[in-house]
Amino acid sequence: MVPVVLAGTGVWGVVGVVLLIAGAPSGWLWTCLAGVLVGLAGLPVLMVHDRRRPGAANKRGRWLS
Repeated sequence: MVPVVLAGTGVWGVVGVVLLIAGAPSGWLWTCLAGVLVGLAGLPVLMVHDRRRPGAANKRGRWLS
């Protein structure tokens, strides 16, 4: 799940930069900022979750399983 959170957070960040350059309404920029912040807040939660998942010892070190 960690790669999904990293990808989603990155997409929100990239879209936010593109919208900032394009001069988009501020509401859209705030939405992108919220997406990045929620992604960053959820990252440590999912890292702990993935570590405690049954069978995680066998898959440790593999990004996509």
